[in-house]
Amino acid sequence: MSISSRTIQDIDRKHLIHPVTSFRAHEDRGPTLLKSGKGMWLTDVSGNELLDAFSGLWCVNVGYGHESIVDAAMNQMRKLPYATGYFHFGSEPATLLAEKLVSLTPDGLEHVFFTQGGSDAIDTAVRYITYYFNAICKPQKKQFIALDRGYHGSSSLGSGLTGLATFHRAFDVPKKWQHHISTPYPYRSPDGMSNQDLVAASVDELKAKVQELGGPEHVAAFFCEPIQGSGGVIVPPAGWLKAIREACREMEILFVADEVITGFGRTGPLFACESEGVSPDMMTLAKGLTAGYAPMGALLISDRIYQGMADGAPPDVAIGHGFTYSGHPVSAAVALEVISLYFEGGLLANGQNMGAVFLDGLKTLSDHPLVGDVRGRGMLGAIELVANKESKARFDPKLKVADRLFDLARKNQIIFRAFNDNIIGLAPALCCDENEMNMIFSRIKVILDSLLDEPDIMCAVT
Repeated sequence: MSISSRTIQDIDRKHLIHPVTSFRAHEDRGPTLLKSGKGMWLTDVSGNELLDAFSGLWCVNVGYGHESIVDAAMNQMRKLPYATGYFHFGSEPATLLAEKLVSLTPDGLEHVFFTQGGSDAIDTAVRYITYYFNAICKPQKKQFIALDRGYHGSSSLGSGLTGLATFHRAFDVPKKWQHHISTPYPYRSPDGMSNQDLVAASVDELKAKVQELGGPEHVAAFFCEPIQGSGGVIVPPAGWLKAIREACREMEILFVADEVITGFGRTGPLFACESEGVSPDMMTLAKGLTAGYAPMGALLISDRIYQGMADGAPPDVAIGHGFTYSGHPVSAAVALEVISLYFEGGLLANGQNMGAVFLDGLKTLSDHPLVGDVRGRGMLGAIELVANKESKARFDPKLKVADRLFDLARKNQIIFRAFNDNIIGLAPALCCDENEMNMIFSRIKVILDSLLDEPDIMCAVT
């Protein structure tokens, strides 16, 4: 029996809770039901073709519809659809994927724990760090630091490290051991501050926060995204990541690079840490690991941390952290094929070539009356809208600019992220060609012009 799309929408409204959504607003609006995807394009149940300039949720890096990925999942599902990692069981795909990730990630990351996604990779990092310092007899190192506007998931542990109010409101986070310092935000830095000064100020603020918390002997780790994603695609000055990493090393604080969004070619190199030669103590991965074709995340850790944990208990005592679907063989088989597409399939190289076209496209919008800043790296970028270019004043929240942008995007058949502080987030798939890239920016130009034509927006621009 077939079910009409209208019925599906009604069922969705009645039963399905959507992530990071106003329940009442969704009951009123209902879902946009998607039916199929190919390359950069999605088709909804009404037959509308949508240009996906956001790779789903920063994740479909290879584009939609790769039959080789479908075949890899299908073959593995027929052979071995599930294998627990408990009780010393394992599977070939998970084992080979762990080896592959160690060979691709920055030097020093030697061990891999698989998760279902990015949020539980962050949770695993927090739990492993806590265990590690207890194991090496430094139980007083309990404080964690991250960046304002950073995003480290929405779970009970990670949401407090996230520096965005939406994920804190009514959830009783951050916890007392979770702290934040200012994000290195060049566009919003004080007038006259050079990028070099901003880097130095950020390092100084981290060191000051550590002292405020009782010194390095009380601080366990610092978490950051090399480029902040959900905070508005904040691209720090060149040299910031390396300077912060060195400060953590100097203070003997663990440095955790959250590459859930930036990993797998999103910023140009396979991992954003490569651009500054940074080797973190831990790295979290997800999204581009399977390109969204199956759920999977990973935490990579240094051998020093692994050995400290391993020696922290007698050989017959288990380290009590795990998930039912850790190292799922189907997800691992998908990830291995996705990685093959990045390299043998030429998608990493295409993304690197198209990154320059993408950045040029961003620059073409910089003179628009609504645009205060354009920024990006590789295939990750943002357009920040302002009411006044000179003062950089934001629009009054009552104007609901983000909602209008989303509605205009739907009318113009393009998908992007419209953040609440009037920032358009872009993350095209690495398969994007030049014609599709031009279409992205031509459609956004139409959207910005349409927004400016609205009388209350025109009146707000000064």
